[in-house]
Amino acid sequence: MFLNTLTPKFYVALTGTSSLISGLILIFEWWYFRKYGTSFIEQVSVSHLRPLLGGVDSSSPSNSNTSNGEADSNRQSVSECKVWRNPLNLFRGAEYNRYTWVTGREPLTYYDMNLSAQDHQTFFTCDSDHLRPADAIMQKAWRERNPQARISAAHEALELEESRGFICTSCRRTGPGMKDCATAYILLAEEEATTIMEAERLFKQALKAGEGCYRRSQQLQHHGTQYEAQHRRDTNVLVYIKRRLAMCSRKLGRTREAVKMMRDLMKEFPLLSMFNIHENLLESLLELQNYADVQAVLAKYDDISLPKSATICYTAALLKARAVSDKFSPEAASRRGLSTAEMNAVEAIHRAVEFNPHVPKYLLEMKSLILPPEHILKRGDSEAIAYAFFHLQHWKRVEGALNLLHCTWEGTFRMIPYPLERGHLFYPYPICTETADRELLPMFHEVSVYPKKELPFFILFTAGLCSFTAMLALLTYQFPELMGVFAKAFLSTLFAPLNFIMEKVESILPSSLWHQLTRI
Repeated sequence: MFLNTLTPKFYVALTGTSSLISGLILIFEWWYFRKYGTSFIEQVSVSHLRPLLGGVDSSSPSNSNTSNGEADSNRQSVSECKVWRNPLNLFRGAEYNRYTWVTGREPLTYYDMNLSAQDHQTFFTCDSDHLRPADAIMQKAWRERNPQARISAAHEALELEESRGFICTSCRRTGPGMKDCATAYILLAEEEATTIMEAERLFKQALKAGEGCYRRSQQLQHHGTQYEAQHRRDTNVLVYIKRRLAMCSRKLGRTREAVKMMRDLMKEFPLLSMFNIHENLLESLLELQNYADVQAVLAKYDDISLPKSATICYTAALLKARAVSDKFSPEAASRRGLSTAEMNAVEAIHRAVEFNPHVPKYLLEMKSLILPPEHILKRGDSEAIAYAFFHLQHWKRVEGALNLLHCTWEGTFRMIPYPLERGHLFYPYPICTETADRELLPMFHEVSVYPKKELPFFILFTAGLCSFTAMLALLTYQFPELMGVFAKAFLSTLFAPLNFIMEKVESILPSSLWHQLTRI
């Protein structure tokens, strides 16, 4: 009788009210998720209902670790999205330009090349360049945007040196007619040489010129600020040339020679850490499979007081994974648990993934690689590309290392309540990485973005409930009679088991007793 008395207006009001309430819950859940990174309903159910039902709160250890990370992050400011020079950057003429000739795509962005121009002006110029015509030409060349104009300026500087001889700005002595402009050779080796062998030949000529300028300016560096600035410039030029020569040897297969050159360079100039030569050394040692020396380099540079990088963190993870990866099996580990060595390897992988979560997809070849940019953003997609481009072969060489990474890397995000934003072992993950990476990486590359917040179940559930009830309200308003028939049929089916139980109870109990119960 009750169902028969219900009118279509009641169903419209019922579904409309349900849609409104679920919509309000959806808005609140979305706001709470955007602000705190978790679902309010899930948090209440886990924090309050689960202990009442006898469940164990397994999130307390991770919460304590997170609170420690929050305390550390509160004591230290969030690291700024600083762009760094890529220690393993490729050669423009011999590598980047060849890629453009083959594919028709530009691998470098204007922003990236502009940063390189600023670096060159900082490293390769000084205030006394106007005293020497060739250096004055090169000072303008580094600011030139057109590549052909830069190359023409370098040739002009060399021809000027050869035709006029040179005048040393340090000691004011006139030398013989020879090409003595090291920075011009650097520009030609970087941008005009179309092969690595040609680039190496030009860098060797630059080395002869650079060593002579360095020795002369070293003797007079204490005679004034002008000489000191010139010596600093000559030092930067010499270090850059030797580092690029070592990289040429590495690319040409003379890896042991490259390692020796890098070690000598680090001993000769131990304070010039801005070039990050140790990352070049780590890659070369991994190519030689000299893991003991890799561990020795890591012991020096993987220090809490030194800035981290993907190369440092993932190389440390690779060494620990190497000890257990050949025998690792996820099925066996799930049965017997992880051993101490396996636990250390997994923790090292989690540490590396927390520092840069973009790297695993490139190492596991879930995402295609591109040529690395000349500048990288630490903890960003650009750094991940630069690391994986050179180190993927080293992970493949270690048996089972990629399998261990595949089985464990996603566990990092379960350790941190809100992926990478609150910080666990490192500073909170910076929020500006996406913008900087889009400036550094070419348009044809799909930039990897982290943290990606997956929507909780209750947000999806309330969204579906709100949409479903709103649709029912609209259909009931448009087709009241038809929807009334469906509603009555649905409710009749829903209450059919209850009616059946009531009939059985009524047949068992005496009629007089049942009459008294219904009156109550």
